[in-house]
Amino acid sequence: MKRILTIQDISCFGKCSLTIALPILSAMGIETVILPTALLSTHTMFKGFTCKDLSDQLIPITDHWKREGITFDAIYTGYLGTEAEIDTVTGIINAFRNENTIVFVDPVMGDNGRLYTGFNEHYAEKNAGLCAIADIIDPNITEAAFLTGIPYREEYTEAYARELLTALAALGTKTPILTGVSLTEGKTGAMGYDADADVFFGYQNDRIQASYHGTGDIFSSVLAGAFVLGIERENALRLAADFTARTIAETMKRAEDPRYGVAFEAAIPSLIHLLKEA
Repeated sequence: MKRILTIQDISCFGKCSLTIALPILSAMGIETVILPTALLSTHTMFKGFTCKDLSDQLIPITDHWKREGITFDAIYTGYLGTEAEIDTVTGIINAFRNENTIVFVDPVMGDNGRLYTGFNEHYAEKNAGLCAIADIIDPNITEAAFLTGIPYREEYTEAYARELLTALAALGTKTPILTGVSLTEGKTGAMGYDADADVFFGYQNDRIQASYHGTGDIFSSVLAGAFVLGIERENALRLAADFTARTIAETMKRAEDPRYGVAFEAAIPSLIHLLKEA
């Protein structure tokens, strides 16, 4: 059984980050080890949430793992709240990776042309350094623009997506994947670049006119799991995109507060089915 370490925060309510990554990767048959960076009462779309920073626990925990001889087939990072945290996680990756370790970075920091509250361009530069040591990264278009310094565009062509991917590969990552790419009316998906083979690849499915917190975490978790399992890259994109779409469709059936997150649990059986097909 493959073993993956995922480094993200825990929101006790609202379904995102580790509360998505852990069940999804486990359902994919991957032993999933968690390293929480912070503990929040809810995700940040709720007002008055509590937050306990766990940065001071990261090194003691990983030092203990080192003493126990624990190893990982893959390391997957998500939202990291500070530049110091990025430095710490970079050190952890370097301490545990070997020639066979897959490092997957989701450089969560912005959307819709803007950085999230609390982040600035210096943070983006620090995040670019983390991406440089990763095998696979999956920023959205906003994040890719900040990582590369290429101006953000709301309307774009495939040539623009290729420009971003080529610039992301120049940071050092072998396989950059751009999420939220819409190349045809009514379609959305992802596009990637294999820097070693100089080959672009992608997948588009039907756009669902709904938006829910946590869908990016679902896509990234399935994508990371697919690469860990050795699924071919185009099929990995298809698996992640199609399952994310199914979770959105399932959530739309339910009359709940959108802040409560995506009903991915109800779609887990379809993930198992899609995984067998991939």
